[in-house]
This record gives sequence, structure tokens and C-alpha cells, in this order.
Amino acid sequence: MELRHLRYLVAVAEAGSLTEAAQRRLHTSQPSLSRQIRDLEKEVGVELLSRSVHGAALTPAGEGFIDHARQALMHVDAAVEAARKAAQPVRKTFAIGFQTGHEMNWLPPAMRVLRDELANVEVTVVSDYSPDLAGALARGRLDLAFLRVEPGYDLEYVVVDREPLRVLMPNDHRLTARDAVRPEDFVGEIFIGGSKKATVLHAVTDEYFRGVGLDIPLDHGVDNMAMVMSLVASTRGLALMPAYAENLLPASVVSRPLDGEAPTIEVAIGYSRSNTSPTLQLFLSRLPELIA
Repeated sequence: MELRHLRYLVAVAEAGSLTEAAQRRLHTSQPSLSRQIRDLEKEVGVELLSRSVHGAALTPAGEGFIDHARQALMHVDAAVEAARKAAQPVRKTFAIGFQTGHEMNWLPPAMRVLRDELANVEVTVVSDYSPDLAGALARGRLDLAFLRVEPGYDLEYVVVDREPLRVLMPNDHRLTARDAVRPEDFVGEIFIGGSKKATVLHAVTDEYFRGVGLDIPLDHGVDNMAMVMSLVASTRGLALMPAYAENLLPASVVSRPLDGEAPTIEVAIGYSRSNTSPTLQLFLSRLPELIA
């Protein structure tokens, strides 16, 4: 079994198609990819993928295998990153990530926490989806990130905020006349929510609607705010998004609170417990200042 076998399986599982994974992610031929997956299945001794005209999906055995495959790849990437850092001249760096949109709220206070170190440390800032930030932390490519508490990653989290969910709608929607939107107002409307990649948001909204006794089907699952805004404006649907989305609203989209007690979604600082960066330890020691 080779690392490329694991990377190929993960790519197919995420793409949901051998052809899509081969052409767009792995830049290889579909027959070659199929042979590699069959070689992996022969090595493991069970079928990991079910193939059909509709695409490829993990079998129960594949579901059991994939998390370990991802962890193995993360450990390899972390080892490579550690070797590269060790080979470079000693220089203090600190890489910090933000779920896209959160940098508007959290970058200024984060930089204030680091103010005593800025003259001696090169700080890099990235913006990305929350699951991708978690992966970068696990691989050692980021020192710290503001993100969701993502399942499936061996990380430490400190919750620094809880954002209420807000309802986004077109600026001329009939519900703009209301001060707050009731859960039952979603019935019959196009609903835009978190995709399977946005696992935390997806779970929070599902739990909310179940808790109020409603079955609201997801019409459009999205994992980035730009697509949320586009779909709200173009489909005239309703979206249920964390409050930070209000930082990104175009003129065509407005927000309203939910009536009653709104569900919340956590904003957390994530980091790897194996990271020995002195700058990270300094940052963590000043968390009370950041949260305040």
C-alpha cells in the first residue's frame, strides 16, 4: 500500500466520481485511477467504493477506512512540513488562519494580542473554509486559526464566541416587513443552508428545525458566503447563517433575527497540541485579553 493509493481514495470520496477526481483533482486518466483503487481494495481485502452510473460512493468498509486514511495523510504532511521548517534558517514565524469573513472581527484583536511580538515575528494571515483550516492546523501549516469546532481532527479548541444565526433574504422579500422571522415562515420558501462540507452549520440548522417540529428541506447547500449571497439574490430564498455574514451583505440582501431564542454556532481558536511555537504559547496565555 502506498500513500498515493490513500490520496486517490480520498480524492474520489470527496469528488463522488472517478472521472471528476481523475480529471480535475488528480490530473490522471480515469482508467489509471480505477486500477489504483482496485489495487488498494485488493491490498485491504474488501471493496471500498461502490461504482454506478451516478458516480462512486464509499461502501461501509470504505467509510471505516477513509478517516484513518485522512489521518495518515495528515501525519505525513505534518512530517514533511516539520522537515522543511527544520531545514530553513532559524526565523520566528507565526501563521494564523480565519474562516472567511471572520478576519473582519478577529484580526484586529488578534494582532493586538501579538503586538509585543510583531517586531520579531513574521506573521502570515490566510482566509479559508473552516474544514480546510482544521486540516492546515493538523498538517502544521498553520499555528492557530479562528474556525468552527470541526469533528475528525486531533486539535485543541478554545471557544471565544457564540454567534446567533440570522435570516438572510432579498431586500424586497415580503418578510423584510417583520422585525423577526418565525421558524414557520420558512415553510414553502426556498431554503439555503450549509453543505455537507459546512458540517457544523449543517448540524446546527438541522437540530434547530427538528427542535421546533419542522421539516424544512435544504434546497441549496453552500460552503462559502459569496455563494450564499448569490443564491439568496437569484433564487429569492431564505438563508440561515451566522451573524458574521452581516459583514459581507451586498445591497441586494438584508438580514433579520429569528423570533425567540436563536440557535448559536461557536467561534473557536484551534491549534495543535504538538505545536511548541513560543508565539503560540504567548497568544494562548493572553486569551482572556482577546475574549474580553
